[in-house]
Amino acid sequence: MSDGLPLTVRHQLLSRPRFEILPTESIGDTVRAVLPTSVTVTVTASPVKGLDATLELATALARDGYDVVPHLAARMITGRAELEDIVARLKESGVRTVFVPAGDATEPAGDFAGSLDLLHVLTDLGDPFEQVGITGYPESHPSIDDDVVIQSMWDKRQHATHIVSNMTFDAEHVARWAERLRRRGITLPLYVGVPGPVERTKLLGMATKIGVGQSIRFLAKQRKVLFRIAAPGFSTDRFVDRISALSAYPALGIERLHVYTFNQVEVCEQWRQQALAQTEP
Repeated sequence: MSDGLPLTVRHQLLSRPRFEILPTESIGDTVRAVLPTSVTVTVTASPVKGLDATLELATALARDGYDVVPHLAARMITGRAELEDIVARLKESGVRTVFVPAGDATEPAGDFAGSLDLLHVLTDLGDPFEQVGITGYPESHPSIDDDVVIQSMWDKRQHATHIVSNMTFDAEHVARWAERLRRRGITLPLYVGVPGPVERTKLLGMATKIGVGQSIRFLAKQRKVLFRIAAPGFSTDRFVDRISALSAYPALGIERLHVYTFNQVEVCEQWRQQALAQTEP
């Protein structure tokens, strides 16, 4: 624990995190066995698994009482008609929040070349969800210039309620990024992407399991990420300490932690519970 860090700030962040999971066959049972419904669960979308795997898992967990956030990858959806069907399906299951990235599909499945295209249609449909998240990149997008990414968030700001950062490892990057957004006039709350304290040796195995381990493009994008997670100097605890300290500054607008679990949900929840016990007000 960092000296002087307000324990209540850290405790608040750890009390209402988001856990990101990948839609594998057994992960739903793991979530039910391990996570309380106070933990928001976000479900990723993989071009290999298909969007239906995301929707099936999200709706099942929502019916079980979880606050679930499915990823609606724009490039995986063919157009307005399919989106309307997805919205109806999610609303029927009680889903209140969605996350709208462009997605990793090489070619769009239809009308949506990027997330802004899909966001426009959601607005036309009457903003059917209470909360809509968009992506942010504190440590730069692997293939898009920083200025373009910031402009993109500006363009999307009226269609979204919060920004979810890509996985990040450096609190200074987060602080500079947040300050830059605020100078640009982007006021959406920030959810900071935190690598969970996962078992390093399982990361590449999980990548293969979800169907992306053989993708050269994926490995090229994630090589640095995997290296930094595995680096001996990185600690989820220390990183959360630093993000907690930043969240004490209201001007930065850091409101939640978004934990990348790599489906090691039990490990991440054990860490969270231990951390909560250490920060009990």
